[in-house]
Amino acid sequence: MLIERIERVLQASLQEAVHPETPPRLGQALVHAVMPGGARIRPQLAMAVSLACGDDDPALSEGYAAALELMHCASLVHDDLPCFDNAALRRGRPSVHQQFGERLAVLAGDALIVMAFRAVIRSKARQPHRLAEVLGFLESAVGPSMGIVAGQAWECEPRAQIQVYQRLKTGALFSAATMGGAACAGRDPRAWQVLGEALGEAYQVADDIRDVLMDAQQLGKPGQQDAALDRPSAARELGLEGAVVYFDELIGRAIEGIPVCRGAVRLRNLVLREAQRLLPFHDRPIGMAATDLPLTVS
Repeated sequence: MLIERIERVLQASLQEAVHPETPPRLGQALVHAVMPGGARIRPQLAMAVSLACGDDDPALSEGYAAALELMHCASLVHDDLPCFDNAALRRGRPSVHQQFGERLAVLAGDALIVMAFRAVIRSKARQPHRLAEVLGFLESAVGPSMGIVAGQAWECEPRAQIQVYQRLKTGALFSAATMGGAACAGRDPRAWQVLGEALGEAYQVADDIRDVLMDAQQLGKPGQQDAALDRPSAARELGLEGAVVYFDELIGRAIEGIPVCRGAVRLRNLVLREAQRLLPFHDRPIGMAATDLPLTVS
């Protein structure tokens, strides 16, 4: 099971970071930020792509998958801080700053970023010549131009183009998951770009819709935050109905973007399962993009 491989590497990363010399509350904050996790969709996607490409270096693909999740957790810790969302809840529990204070939350988020890169560097890869390219995808997904940092920074600007904002804040890690997953297996990452970009944008559109329709108990975090913080939102810009239609288009685009490969069935099911999980109240047709997808290598 992919999720079992991911959890094992995440546990190992935490054990390496939390040892007798680690300040106790910092160690507790790191564990709180990562365990128990959410859907782990980013690492699952990366490993599913690596498997579809042959997964000839499983240590590297596992380390990279864990790195994506650690980076995602770091972004959540920072996103919840009082200077941004000031969110008291995350995944149905107190956010890190709520539980451990703002100073430790900042440090925990920073530490998780370091741990992410360390998970790749210390992965005992069979093909070490791939490390530079793989680390490049991780770096670009976080950096100040095309990554999470840039996406978060657009919230600090007077205006932001919503597609740019969503592509950077959420989509960057999804693109890194698909393209980096292919790179872990020594395959051309460009073939996997459309899947990552479309699914990443769909994820953010779904988050915008859920923010309007669902309460804190359902979300596991505060709702109605986009309007309260005047953030760019597909639901606000397109209306709820328009946002749902756009979400369906993006899911179809993601499925169409799956290259012909032996892992196509697994990837299609992963996308459809996530679509249902994200908007469980919306009955969507699977559509031609899903039913006509070639399932095996010709």
